[in-house]
Amino acid sequence: MRLAAGAAILARGLPRLGLGPPLQYLIFWGLAVTAGILLLAGLWTPCSGSAVAAVGFWCAISEPGDPWADLLLASIGAGLALTGPGAWSIDAKLFGWKRIDVHE
Repeated sequence: MRLAAGAAILARGLPRLGLGPPLQYLIFWGLAVTAGILLLAGLWTPCSGSAVAAVGFWCAISEPGDPWADLLLASIGAGLALTGPGAWSIDAKLFGWKRIDVHE
């Protein structure tokens, strides 16, 4: 999920940075691309997942066209922010992989 969300936000944000947009869009898409890179690496996953969720939701309500892909990206970002990066990530190497065992 991390790789799919990170690649999707990078594919969406990188072309928009090259167009020379106004400063507020440059900052917005710059943060989105940064969040995508962090998600790909698995670093600061709760923060970058939240940023991807916010970008996806904002694009769904503010841009014309079909909002379903943006809402899917937002839900994946929110899911990653809540569940964490997984075992193969920089977060897991730096801080350890958190595992919750449920005993009956």
